[in-house]
Amino acid sequence: MSFDSAAAQATIEAAWADRALLQTADTKAAVEAIIEELDKGRLRVATPPAEDGGEWTINEWVKKAVILYFPLRQMSTQEVGPFEYHDKMQLKTDYAGQQVRVVPPAVARYGAFLAPGVILMPSYTNIGAYVGEGTMVDTWATVGSCAQVGKGVHLSGGVGLGGVLEPVQAAPVIIEDGAFIGSRSILVEGCRIGKEAVIGAGVTITGSTKIIDVTGPEPKEYRGYVPPRSVVIPGSIPKQFPAGEYQVPCALIIGQRKPSTDLKTSLNDALRDFGVSV
Repeated sequence: MSFDSAAAQATIEAAWADRALLQTADTKAAVEAIIEELDKGRLRVATPPAEDGGEWTINEWVKKAVILYFPLRQMSTQEVGPFEYHDKMQLKTDYAGQQVRVVPPAVARYGAFLAPGVILMPSYTNIGAYVGEGTMVDTWATVGSCAQVGKGVHLSGGVGLGGVLEPVQAAPVIIEDGAFIGSRSILVEGCRIGKEAVIGAGVTITGSTKIIDVTGPEPKEYRGYVPPRSVVIPGSIPKQFPAGEYQVPCALIIGQRKPSTDLKTSLNDALRDFGVSV
């Protein structure tokens, strides 16, 4: 039977308003069908814009279905070789059939989509996430619940992409195609990183972080959004408090990624281009 998204949305919105409906067979079936669609990549929490431009569309009802899925699950013990887990959620399986490379002990929950060519080093990918073709999720990186990661992205070691479930966020973190995210960067609260941007090591971007383009005669400020091909490093700006003036974190756009920059060395090369080491 084909998936009816309009009917599923109506069911989810009703259950979101009245949690008692979670006890009905129709609601349970709708929630489970949505998670299956997410797992197979046929449905997404956020829909990318068309090739000719536009904005991302946030499918709020899909995120609600993910949240409603948790109370429907029961705790169980799972054994994976010498490891034992006790949780409500199933793990993804059949990686060979999906053409995904998974290095032990990487974990991806059922309900997360991994496209062919994805490589998971020891890392964690949460339910509702979408990871595009050929993306590398490097060691100890975290792809939070419902995060949207494009094609050919490199999430370096220890990168943290925030989720939408705890606390509930209106929009997921979005990393567009070809972006390079440097080691130990933290991207949360629905921030969006444009195509082929280069985020330096240790950059923290939230939905309200000031992202300041310092390449022109006057600074240009963004909030929670990094334009395509931008090269970004950590920075700080002064802020006045009752106790005095102190520096608070920001992110600085110091230039644009050059067409000749190779993906595998993009971070080092991009920073070298601007005489910056981070």
